[in-house]
Amino acid sequence: MIELLIRKLAHSAFLTEADCTTLRQLNLRTREVPAQQDLIREDDRPENVILILSDFTSRYKILDNGKRQIMALLVPGDFCDLHVAILGQMDHSIATLTASHVAEIPRGIIEDLTNNYPSITRALWWATLADEGTLREWLVNMGQRPADQQMAHLFCELHLRLLIVGLAKPSGCILPLTQKDLGDVLGLSGVHVNRTLQDLRSQDLVDLRKKWLQFPNLERLRRFCGFSPKYLHLTPRVNDSSSSSII
Repeated sequence: MIELLIRKLAHSAFLTEADCTTLRQLNLRTREVPAQQDLIREDDRPENVILILSDFTSRYKILDNGKRQIMALLVPGDFCDLHVAILGQMDHSIATLTASHVAEIPRGIIEDLTNNYPSITRALWWATLADEGTLREWLVNMGQRPADQQMAHLFCELHLRLLIVGLAKPSGCILPLTQKDLGDVLGLSGVHVNRTLQDLRSQDLVDLRKKWLQFPNLERLRRFCGFSPKYLHLTPRVNDSSSSSII
C-alpha cells in the first residue's frame, strides 16, 4: 500500500533504500471510505494525516450560496495536507469523490519521521512544495485559459500524476469524475462542461468512455493547452552537499 507513496517521493531524489524500508515498516491504519464522504471537515482539528491509497479525493470549500469549489484533486500516493496536524483548525474540507481506500497516519509517526529521518523529511517537503506549484498553475489555468484549454490542461496533469505512480498508460488513464466534479474544479456549468468535452472530442484530442480517458495524440494535446510539467517538479535538483537546507 505504501509503494505508491514511495514511487511518488522517489522523484524527489532524496530517498535512500533504507528510507524506503522505513516507510514500508510504518504501521498504517487503513479503511475503505464511500464516495462523496468527508474525510476532514472545515473547522476540524485533525490529529492524523491521511494518505490516499486508491481512487480520487478532493480538497474543497462550500460557498454561502451552496456552490462547491474544488481546489485540488488528490490521487493515490498523495497526502491530504501533510501539515494538518500543525494547523489550529482546517480552513477547508477534504472528501472522497469515488469510493476510496485511505490510510491514517498519527501525528506522532509524522513527527518521528521528520525528527529522525532527514532524507524522508526532504522528500515530504518536496511533495508539499509540488502541491503549492500545482495550486499556482491551477490559478493560471482558471484565470487565463479558455475552457477547452483549461480542461485539456487538467487532463494532462492528472495523466502525468497517475503515470508516475504506475496507475496510467502512456496513452490514457482512468477518470472516474462526474461532469459536476469537473465543473466544480474548472468553475464551469454542467452544460459548459458537456460542450467542452464534445469540442475536445471533435478535435480528436481526447476520448472519454466508461471512465477511461484516452489520448489519440498526447503531445498534440499538450501543445494545444500549453502544458508544461515544470510546476510538478518531477526533475529533481541534484543534491548539493554544501547546503544543509532544503529551501
